[in-house]
Amino acid sequence: MVEQSPTNRVAPKPGDVVVYGKAQGFAQEIEAGTHWLSADEPASVGGTDTGPSPYDLLLAALGACTSMTVAMYARRKQWPLEAVQVSLRQARDHQADCQDCDTKSVKMERIEADIELVGPLGDDQRARLLEIANKCPVHRTLSPSIEVQTRLI
Repeated sequence: MVEQSPTNRVAPKPGDVVVYGKAQGFAQEIEAGTHWLSADEPASVGGTDTGPSPYDLLLAALGACTSMTVAMYARRKQWPLEAVQVSLRQARDHQADCQDCDTKSVKMERIEADIELVGPLGDDQRARLLEIANKCPVHRTLSPSIEVQTRLI
């Protein structure tokens, strides 16, 4: 957590996310409803590693939404899905991107996601769950500008 938050901060409205940070470092406090999270950069790039990087948080949002969406669909269909694991990766570096962000366009171009479905599912069920994974709300939000490659493992 950041040592001290702004003293004049206002509690976020329902559905809002508020991020607090000092200008001299990368460490951030994130208030999302009743939940508190941290974000930072690794020590190797000048952060204090008190939380995941912004890109890690983006991947976490996509992975969580994908897993929730797949599980919800399987429950509705009463399919024998026992667990979902989503492993994600990308190749951007926030620190390097920020160095030239005022002169060049920097963006994440591709995210790779591997989904492991645990349970006695048939091939048709597995294929359908992969289709559903690619329709989670966060995936749809990102996919017009970022290629998200999802595969079953």
